[in-house]
Amino acid sequence: MNLFKKSRDINMLEGPLLGKVFLFALPLMLTNLLQMFYNAADMIIAGKSNVEGAIGSIGTTGAMINLFLNIFMGFSVGTNIVVARNIGKKDPSAVSRAVHSSLIVGLITGLVCSAIGLIISRPMLTLLGDEGHILDLATLYTRIYFSGAPFIALSNYLIAIFRAKGDTATPLIVLTGTGLLNVGLNLFFVMVCGMSVDGVACATVIANVVSALILGLILMRDPGPCRLELKKLRLDRAAVREIIRDGLPAGVQGALFSLSNMLIQSTIIGFNNRLCPGGSDVIDGNSAANNLEGFAYVSTNSVYQASVTFTSQNYGAQKFRRIGRVMRCCYFVTACIAVIGAGSLLLFHKSLLSLYISRDLAVETAMTRMRIMLLPYVLLAFMEVGSGVLRGLGRSMTSTLIALIGTCVFRIIWIYTVCRAVDQLWIVYLSYPISWGMTGLTHFLFSETIRRRHLRRQEERLSAEPQTA
Repeated sequence: MNLFKKSRDINMLEGPLLGKVFLFALPLMLTNLLQMFYNAADMIIAGKSNVEGAIGSIGTTGAMINLFLNIFMGFSVGTNIVVARNIGKKDPSAVSRAVHSSLIVGLITGLVCSAIGLIISRPMLTLLGDEGHILDLATLYTRIYFSGAPFIALSNYLIAIFRAKGDTATPLIVLTGTGLLNVGLNLFFVMVCGMSVDGVACATVIANVVSALILGLILMRDPGPCRLELKKLRLDRAAVREIIRDGLPAGVQGALFSLSNMLIQSTIIGFNNRLCPGGSDVIDGNSAANNLEGFAYVSTNSVYQASVTFTSQNYGAQKFRRIGRVMRCCYFVTACIAVIGAGSLLLFHKSLLSLYISRDLAVETAMTRMRIMLLPYVLLAFMEVGSGVLRGLGRSMTSTLIALIGTCVFRIIWIYTVCRAVDQLWIVYLSYPISWGMTGLTHFLFSETIRRRHLRRQEERLSAEPQTA
């Protein structure tokens, strides 16, 4: 019996690719969109609590939460790459060791993330510029959120395992159910119990606990090499080393992105404190627009995940020519999704923003951000796919270094030079699309160069082998 072909698993090593990339990405995109919908519901329902600044306080926590989560959650990218690569090699023993080692890594990193987040959340938010009741609300939200970090980590590591074997349908089904639970708990805690940001934070934690438990139980019944068996839960040195090698750069990259975003968030808070002292219009508008943009981001990010998994499996199978087809298909699919997603948000932006905010300055801030960020959104989509291909080719550190220079360093320089020369909010936002374009082009050039180098070496090796009669 072939252990690598199951009913929901996509064969990434043979046959046409475009349909398979779309088939892989669609459930993942729907999963991500549902998650974004639930996150949006958090903010919208928190806004209905009649607590001033509830929306803005949640929005100001995003960069800081992502800073810590990305450091530790980056290892889940390593899980995806290592499991997929061993599936491509058709090595079920290595797949099993990677699965069980990664879940222990997930639990440990989640616990560490939780401890750090609980200790330094308020000092970090204060450093960002939060003050008064906004600081109190944001601190309350982050402390509750970080208390559930171990389950958030486990849930993401389990999802990475399902993706690595080509099954994106199962996470979609599970997260649909737990997402509905999240919304229901939001309504209960806020509308019935009279809670605010603490209520939506509690709902998020409970939903992630349920997700982790259900996904774990399903994986325990998997008939293939990814099957979870509690007695096999142990750290395998070789597997952990590979997970860290491929996952740590992803975590560092995510953390660096968050650091540059925290600097930008601090700059935006500064604009808020100058334009509306004691109010939160600018940060509310920025948070609302950022939340809406998240729908476009997670849609294109589904193709990033496809590029990582398809490239990793074909890299393990040494199918370098096919990786070129993977790249073309992923760039095409992500461009279509970016244009449709960003265009839809721009077309309906007034109606969508009205769900979050109504004050003139908040709406003006949101519209400024959305126009600058969404019109060139295809650049971000290309940047993500190029990064995914590089990681799949075993060059996670290369991807991280490119992102460090092209995105993070560039944005920091931009804030301290251009933004100081031109003290306008739209100048702050302009740093994003410029950095996307530069980084995306560099990712593409590096990934294509590395792929062609592998292909050339493979052809030279084959030509050097003696021919049989």
